[in-house]
Amino acid sequence: MNSQVGVPVIVLTRKQDHVEAINRGLRDARHPAHCSWLSDPSELADALVQIAPELMLYFADEFPGGVAAIATTRDHATPGLPLVCVRRSVDESAIARDLAAGAQDTLSLAHTRRLQAVASRELRAYRLERALNTTQRSASRYRQQLQAFMEGSADAIATVQEGIVVEVNPAWLELFGYAEEEALVGQPLMDLFESGSHTALKGALVAAMQGKWEDQSLRAQAATSDGSALTLELQLEAASFDGDAAVQLTVPRAHRDDDNPGTLVAEMVQKDAVTGLYHRRALLEAMGTRLEQPSRGGVRVLVWLRPDKLLELRIGLGPLATETLLDRLACLLAAALGPSDLAGRITGNGLAVLLERGTLRDCQAWTENLLQSIAGEVFEIGEQSLSLTCSAGLALAGRQTATLDSLLDVAERCCREARARGNCLRVPEAVADDTRAMEQDQLWVRRIKAALLENRFRLVHQPIVSLQDSHQGLYDLLVRMVDEAGEEILPGEFLPAAQRHKLMKNIDRWVIGAAVTFALSRKPSRIFIRLSADSVLDDTLPKWLQHQLRTAGAPPQRLCFQLTEELCHQYLKQAKRVAEALRKIGCQFAVDHFGIGRDPLQVLHHLPMHYVKIDGSLMQGLAGNDALQQQVRTLVAAARDHKVLTIAERVEDANTMAVLFQIGVSYMQGHYVQEPEVVLEDDTSMLRTIA
Repeated sequence: MNSQVGVPVIVLTRKQDHVEAINRGLRDARHPAHCSWLSDPSELADALVQIAPELMLYFADEFPGGVAAIATTRDHATPGLPLVCVRRSVDESAIARDLAAGAQDTLSLAHTRRLQAVASRELRAYRLERALNTTQRSASRYRQQLQAFMEGSADAIATVQEGIVVEVNPAWLELFGYAEEEALVGQPLMDLFESGSHTALKGALVAAMQGKWEDQSLRAQAATSDGSALTLELQLEAASFDGDAAVQLTVPRAHRDDDNPGTLVAEMVQKDAVTGLYHRRALLEAMGTRLEQPSRGGVRVLVWLRPDKLLELRIGLGPLATETLLDRLACLLAAALGPSDLAGRITGNGLAVLLERGTLRDCQAWTENLLQSIAGEVFEIGEQSLSLTCSAGLALAGRQTATLDSLLDVAERCCREARARGNCLRVPEAVADDTRAMEQDQLWVRRIKAALLENRFRLVHQPIVSLQDSHQGLYDLLVRMVDEAGEEILPGEFLPAAQRHKLMKNIDRWVIGAAVTFALSRKPSRIFIRLSADSVLDDTLPKWLQHQLRTAGAPPQRLCFQLTEELCHQYLKQAKRVAEALRKIGCQFAVDHFGIGRDPLQVLHHLPMHYVKIDGSLMQGLAGNDALQQQVRTLVAAARDHKVLTIAERVEDANTMAVLFQIGVSYMQGHYVQEPEVVLEDDTSMLRTIA
C-alpha cells in the first residue's frame, strides 16, 4: 500500500496557522493528512458529507456554539466520527466537560506528541469500528439470503430443457426461497433471473447444448421469491432428462470447512460480504501490490466514481437510506467488474476501480457503459423510487503516474471536473512537451533501429477460438521488442515513435518474415498479420510478399493480413488495391477494430474481405447492455450478408462469451481465451512456446 494516500481531516478554526500546525503534527506522526479548513460552523454539515473525514479537530475557544452543538451536527451526518477539541489550556475538568458533550478527547497545540498519540488512537479506532460495522451489516444481509443454502450439504442443481425447468434439487429450492418443487418445475428458467442476465444466460445454454461450455463460470443476477436480487456463479454442462437433451445448471456450495476463524475475520474486514468490494484500506493495499507487478499487456487505468448531487438526495432520504443507496450503487459496480478488476470504497461516497484492458478506449467504453447503466437504474429505497447519476474521472498508469498516489490524484481531480457537468466521464488531457517528445522519439528511433539490426524482435501469438463449430488453429500475431537487457517491451511503448518516423515498413516486413516461418513450422489453419499505413502505401509490398512465399515454399492461404477500420477509411483506394493484390496471391484479408468508425458498413461494402474483427471496446459491458448488444448484432448481420466471418476482439469474461454465442459471432479472442504466448524467439527459426 502507498503510505502517502491522504487522510481526510476537518479542522474547524478561525486561524490558518492552526490548520498548518495540525497538518504538520499529523504528517510528523506518519499520517499524511489532507486538512480541510472550515472557519464557519454553519458549513460543517455540508463538509461532512462532501469530504467524508476520518478525524475532526475543533478549536473550542474560538466559537460560541459549544462542543455539544458540533457533536450534534457530527452525529446527524457521520455518526462515530472522532471529534477532538483543541483549547489554549487543558485540565481534567475541561476534558471531562468536553467528553460529556460528545468529544473523544481534548488537547492543546503546546503538546505535539499528545496530539499525535490521540490522532493515531482515534483514527485506528474509527477505522476498525467502521470496518466492523460495515462487515456486520453486510454479513447480516448475506446471511438472510444464503443461510439455508450455505447450511445445506449439496450443490444447488436445476435441469433445463428448451428453456423450461424440468427438475430441481432441495438446495436449489432453498437458494431461491421456495418450499415446493411444483413452484419451479414447468416454469421458464428466465423467470428466475433478472432481465439483464437473460442474453448471457440464453447464450450459455446454447453453448452448453453444443458441448462448447467448458469449466467457465457464468455470473447472473437471480430473482428470489421475495423479490430480492442475488448474484450467482453458475456452472453449465450438457445433460439428459427422460432421454432427451438438456442442460444442468449448478451453483456449487461454498466449502469453508478448512478456513480458520482468523482467516474468516481477515476476509470480512477486507471485503464487503454482499458486493465483494474491498474496504478502503484493503483496496489501497491491493492496488499498490498490483501496480508493483508487470502488466500482462494492454493498459492499466484507475477510475474514480462519485454520485452526482448526493447532498440533495441525502436531505430527502436521510443518512441511513443514503447508505442503502450507496450499497445498491456498489452492487451495480460489482456486477460490471471483470475477473481481475480491483474495486471498492475509496471515500465515504466515492468508489474506485483499477482496470486492466487491451486499450485506453476499452477502459473509456467500460466506464461510459457503467455510467449509462447507473443512470438507467430505478433504485427502490424503502417506499421511494429514485434515479441516480454518477460522474467519473479516469487516470492512465504510466511514467507520470507510476505511483498509486499520483494515479489517485489524477483520477480524483478528473472526477471533480466531471461532477461540475454531471453524469459524464473526464479523461486528463495529454500535456505534450514538444522538446521532450522529440528527445524521447530520437531515443526510441535509435533503439528500434538497433533492435532491427540485431534481430531483437519477438513474435507472439494469441489463439482465436471458434464459437460456431470445431474449427481451430487460428492465431493472431503480435510483435514485441526486446531491449538490451533482454526485457520485453510492449508495442504501445515503441510503435508510436516508429509510426511518426516511418519505421513501420521495416517492422512490418520483419513480422511478415517471422510469420512465414511460423506458418511453415506450426502449420496453423490461419494466422492474422497487421499491416501499418506505411505498408498500405507501399506499392512494392505484394511483389515482395509473393517472392518471400515462393522462396520459403509457404502456402499463402494460411496468411490473413489485417488493416484497421480507421486506415481503411483514410486510405480506401489504397486499401482496396492491397486487398485485391493479396487475394490474387492467395492470401486472405481482414479489417480489425471494426464497428467504431464513422461508417463501418461502407468499409464492408467496398473492400473484399474474409473476416471483420469487432473492436474490443464494444465488448466492454456487453453482457448487461441491450443497446450495445443490438449494435453488435447489427454488425454481425451485415457481415453475414456479405459472407464475411466475424471475430470478437479482447473478450475478457465468460458472460461476454455467452452473449457472443447468442448473437452469432463466429470467433473470439482475448485474455479470457488465452494470453499471448511467445512463438518465435530468435533468427535461428527454432520455435518454443512459453506460457
